[in-house]
Amino acid sequence: MTAAIVATYNDVTTVKNVEDDLRATGIPMEEIRVDNDHFKVRVTIPDVTKAEVVEILERHRPLEVH
Repeated sequence: MTAAIVATYNDVTTVKNVEDDLRATGIPMEEIRVDNDHFKVRVTIPDVTKAEVVEILERHRPLEVH
């Protein structure tokens, strides 16, 4: 099964840093969606890696994660 996680940040620089961290971890490019206008990152991943991805997203102090 897969999960979609969306995190919202304060600015586009943080969004870029999050995207870089996710890619460095090995998350495939096609599983990461970035919305620079609304400062959001959406990641679609298998349930087994959800905790790791949430930890990466929270490392950058999001306004919210859902």
